[in-house]
Amino acid sequence: MPIIVGSPRSGTTLLRLMLDAHPALAIPPETGFLAMPLDGFGTPDPRTWFCNAVTGFPPHAPGWADFGIDRAAFSQALECVDPFSLPDGFRVFYRMYAARFHKTRWGDKTPLYGLHMPYLQQLLPEAHFIHIVRDGRACAASLRDQWFSPGRSMAVQARHWRDNVTTTRSNGALCQNYLEIRYENLIADTEAELRRVCDFIRLDFDPAMLDYHTRSGERLQEHKGRATADGVVIVSAERRRAQQARTRQAPDPRLRDAWRGILSADEILEFEEVANDLLRELGYNA
Repeated sequence: MPIIVGSPRSGTTLLRLMLDAHPALAIPPETGFLAMPLDGFGTPDPRTWFCNAVTGFPPHAPGWADFGIDRAAFSQALECVDPFSLPDGFRVFYRMYAARFHKTRWGDKTPLYGLHMPYLQQLLPEAHFIHIVRDGRACAASLRDQWFSPGRSMAVQARHWRDNVTTTRSNGALCQNYLEIRYENLIADTEAELRRVCDFIRLDFDPAMLDYHTRSGERLQEHKGRATADGVVIVSAERRRAQQARTRQAPDPRLRDAWRGILSADEILEFEEVANDLLRELGYNA
């Protein structure tokens, strides 16, 4: 089970759509619920608790509509799990999602699962974590104007990227199945990198993955708007789909250093003052 992780705007959606284009593998939009609090699991009716928790996640603005699974059908499928366990409950979700596309394998793409990998490995031993790393300055240039950005300050962006990458790498060292790839390599030599990933997750390479962009627009239609229970719109469907517009085109290695034309010299310096040690460690020179 591939689980794609990485600091936001590192190319996790790009890799998700490439793998999802494989005729055997389905990867849903971000889930988040694998790391949800489990305070209610010990209730007398754990299946009902689990169904409510997953379909109502996150509590402030549930994202269940993204997955195209009928809630009643999900609840019914959970009733057939005996004895019931958290891992098998989650597997029901992924199996039902893959079945929508007549596929037999499934995975996940939730960037910040990188912060929870040792726990997720215990929860789902079949998990194979793929950490995609991108130059933090490029991540910051792409992330700062997004609705989920931690802030426009380059110092804030640098700390966010540095903390995410270092924690995910540290967690990866504790996991049995962990692969690190670079965004820059993925767009420069896509087939070679995808073959590495396929070998890691024990999946035969399929050329359809190279044509992922021909169906990205259709796949991104799953991304629905998010609103609170009282109707306050957090983000529209249009904005969520627009933030991934680049995935509708084939990889363009010329865009690797596009951040240099987006960030000012002062902004680059501000980022590097916070995260230059990690940039250098990863080989991202000035």
